[in-house]
Amino acid sequence: MPVAQRLFSTSARLPIRHLVSISDLSTAEFDTLVSKAIKFKSIVKESNPSEIREHHDKLLGKTVALVFSKRSTRTRISSEGAAAFFGAQPMFLGKDDIQLGVNESLYDTTKVISSMVSTIFARVNSHTEIQNLCEHSDVPIINSLCDTYHPLQAITDIMTIREAFPDSRKGLKLTWIGDANNVINDLFIASLKEGINVSIATPNGIEIKPEIVEVAKTVSKETGATFELTHDPIEASKGANILVTDTFVSMGEEAETEKKLKQFSGFQISNDHVKVAAPNAKFMHCLPRHKEEVTDEVFYSPNSLVFPEAENRLYAAISVIDTLVVNKGDFSK
Repeated sequence: MPVAQRLFSTSARLPIRHLVSISDLSTAEFDTLVSKAIKFKSIVKESNPSEIREHHDKLLGKTVALVFSKRSTRTRISSEGAAAFFGAQPMFLGKDDIQLGVNESLYDTTKVISSMVSTIFARVNSHTEIQNLCEHSDVPIINSLCDTYHPLQAITDIMTIREAFPDSRKGLKLTWIGDANNVINDLFIASLKEGINVSIATPNGIEIKPEIVEVAKTVSKETGATFELTHDPIEASKGANILVTDTFVSMGEEAETEKKLKQFSGFQISNDHVKVAAPNAKFMHCLPRHKEEVTDEVFYSPNSLVFPEAENRLYAAISVIDTLVVNKGDFSK
């Protein structure tokens, strides 16, 4: 069976739906996850005891595993918080805590972990690791970051954009200035599914993966949203409603820091970009932030959404658990 088919794999006992990338979701399914995240935020903020208790009992006595090969702040807090919201016990399993691919095969470890938990949040290195986990797991795998995709962040970001632009997202322009990395791979497709036009500016020699572009072409035809790929950050910023960036040096690329920072010279988001963007353009960054990526003036401006965006990671994780675990992959509930 091809790997692409196994991403929504079936075991001998019951079908399992995983979250690997936004590309694997239909536009309607993606909309469901974002809408649910907004709904759950309202539930948490209103603190209605009876409603919270109802959700808290849904996974009471269950365990949620966090298999993390990389350090994390927002992903760990939001994943553990989401598990606790449903009454489950989160179990953090760092790279030094378990035998993942060290003294035990990935297959053996995955079978053992998935036999004892309700779902696995996996923050790993390579996309192949996510694919292998999906192939062998008996419970849903939630991709919490790999080197190719970061779907939870994309759900979060579109949720944040909906809050900032409550009337309509159709026809908005999102401009990404930065690396061709896992964050934009999913945000690119998510924005097009939302009807948001996308402009991506990367340095010369750094390109969005061809397979991502092919998916973007398909989604663009479906929703009517457009996209452009350029190496000119000022040109890309013209008329933008949302300016977005991320780290220029991803985890695992530390040895390339000097080289990459030279490549990204001139790509720091500043008021030069804001001036050509749409009036009151918003700024987003998934954090952690480094000063070479954006000036303080933009990062801490009244139009910056970085801290509400960070908080929204919790509600994105709650939404995904509700859909994949509580409702067993049924997006209609």
